[in-house]
Amino acid sequence: MPVKAEPAEPLPGALAVPLAAFMRHLAAGRGLSAHTVRAYATDLRSLLGHASRCGIETIAELDIGVLRAWLATQHAAGMSRATIARRAAAARAFTAFAHERGMLAPDPGVLLGTAKVRRNLPDVLAVEEVRAVLLAGPQESADGDTAAAVALRDAAIMELLYATGIRVGELCGLDVDDVDESRRTIRVFGKGAKERVVPYGVPAGRALDHWRRHGRHLVATNRSGGALFLGLRGGRLDPRTARRVVHARIAAAGSAPDTGPHGLRHTAATHLLEGGADLRSVQEMLGHASLATTQIYTHVSIERLVSAYRQAQPRA
Repeated sequence: MPVKAEPAEPLPGALAVPLAAFMRHLAAGRGLSAHTVRAYATDLRSLLGHASRCGIETIAELDIGVLRAWLATQHAAGMSRATIARRAAAARAFTAFAHERGMLAPDPGVLLGTAKVRRNLPDVLAVEEVRAVLLAGPQESADGDTAAAVALRDAAIMELLYATGIRVGELCGLDVDDVDESRRTIRVFGKGAKERVVPYGVPAGRALDHWRRHGRHLVATNRSGGALFLGLRGGRLDPRTARRVVHARIAAAGSAPDTGPHGLRHTAATHLLEGGADLRSVQEMLGHASLATTQIYTHVSIERLVSAYRQAQPRA
């Protein structure tokens, strides 16, 4: 049964003001995306709403008992371990901020344990399945109507996502000037506004060239600016549209299990490691802050190896 969203409730000013300051810090000081800031705001409104109902009137009154009681209500409401772990992390970040600003002493967040989250191995497509998906689209350039332009755009989206392993938000944020055709690289602005350069291969380069030369101008308008990928009305492509493109193209191939842009990211990373790329290079390419995040793909490769062995070895 799905967990019902907690009703929004107004916070007392003494709690709302520090929360607003923390949100500004996340957006400006740490350069987090609007989506991430909204997620923090939702989690912390839940915490501070619980604190208010417990009689807490100022941030200075927050203690470990309030934090643990709040997380206990999350567990009782049926929240997943991953959600509870995320909310605990949000609480720790907020209390650390309040402590550093002199609003809270001592910092109770340091006493808050971390729920261990089971990390499920990501599903990945086989090389043959990816090939079938990418070959399902148009392979030659074409001039003509909007439908032809969209087909070229979608082919470029699929090729670039698989070639680079970038996030869907990063793909939609690309500008035309971020593409270096001579070096076959793209400049990507990832989480925390961190910039990195990611290479792509010949097929992706061909698809990008077809889209830029034969498709983009057919949907471009005066609101397009420098955006590389455009929607039907000429604005920058929305991540939701890009997700629909991926699901539709995979469904059209008919031979691969359904997945989205994040599945292609998992697939790209796994195939790189299986092909001999080292972890550090894949970490840089994916924009992971920690090598531990990238290491999950080594487990994926091992699982695939074990699965293949068990299927092929008569005495497995």
